[in-house]
Amino acid sequence: MLMSHQQIRLHKPRTKQKNATGNGQKSMNSRRTNGRTIFHKERNMEYKTLGNTGLLVSRLCLGTMTFGRGQGIYKAIGAVDQKGADALVKTAIDGGINFFDTADVYSAGESEETLGQSLKNLNIARKDVVLATKVYSRMGPGRNDVGASRGHIMDAVEASLRRLQTDHIDLYQIHANDFITPIEETLRALDTLVTQGKVRYIGISNWQAWKTARALGISESRNLARFNTLQAYYSIAGRDLERELGPLLEAEKIGLLVWSPLAGGLLSGKFSRENQKPEGSRRSEFDFPIVDKERTWKILDVMGPIAKAHGCSPARISLAWLLTKPVVTSVILGAKRLDQLQDNLAAVELKLIEEEIKQLDEVSKLPPEYPGWMLATQSADRLDPAITRFKQ
Repeated sequence: MLMSHQQIRLHKPRTKQKNATGNGQKSMNSRRTNGRTIFHKERNMEYKTLGNTGLLVSRLCLGTMTFGRGQGIYKAIGAVDQKGADALVKTAIDGGINFFDTADVYSAGESEETLGQSLKNLNIARKDVVLATKVYSRMGPGRNDVGASRGHIMDAVEASLRRLQTDHIDLYQIHANDFITPIEETLRALDTLVTQGKVRYIGISNWQAWKTARALGISESRNLARFNTLQAYYSIAGRDLERELGPLLEAEKIGLLVWSPLAGGLLSGKFSRENQKPEGSRRSEFDFPIVDKERTWKILDVMGPIAKAHGCSPARISLAWLLTKPVVTSVILGAKRLDQLQDNLAAVELKLIEEEIKQLDEVSKLPPEYPGWMLATQSADRLDPAITRFKQ
């Protein structure tokens, strides 16, 4: 007998949220969800199905971009050695996390190597963790050492398997938009890897909505492996995803994996209108991702009293806000220190009340943009003829 979403949710449901977007966009608090959620009482961690699959992943995922010596641009992001990585992985496991994300390009492969070794050092059974990595970025000087071609994918997956010390990758993601390689070629290569058992599920990162939709159509028409996830930037300071990508993910039941949930540290609590470049912060050296700073300062002004009321950091409030969005499958944490990770882990236990969510939604709402505002205007009286479409 199949269980409904209500039957499998073992924890008390959250208070129903109202649409507070106010910008002509469909609220990301809609009743539709991208997977089923269950609750692990012992570790106080929620788990959700990975998109439209039966694989359960923790609502928080440990990102390992900081693992390794920090080569190139990753030097500003962090350099966590093997001992430090082991401590972070252990803390994550103890906190109920079973989901780990990396990429071949992070510190030129050292992130994958360090993560794989940590699992060995800690005697973590392979079946007890979900490993995600990514392919696309340049991994050598050759013309074909980059991209989503069949050639590069086939070479890259073997290298990732060696570095991770495993015989399969749970989630293999195309890290960027390859404007040269035909989508069909990429999909066929990934389908081959799924058939071979080297990859179990596939996903994408940083793709446009139209291209994602086209890829899903090709997979369905040609019976190829289908993308199960999108890894994308989403934070209370950057809600652009809600315009086109969010509705697509909900309609197609694709899981959303959130990168940079704290907007590159801007929401960590270190930054403010008066202190825009705190010493020792990653974002002070690497101002990324792109954020509307003025809107962010207003968000932090509203977030301050809420954080004080809960006795926690703005970072934890920011993560808890993301976890209220049904479209979100898992939020990727990028900690360098144990205290950062422990603070982030506590976001699962923090339950924002409806009024707090409404305040945060309102101050962070996107400005109206076409066709969103026109769609809202034209559909205003669709269900209620008493609604006046245009104000006199």
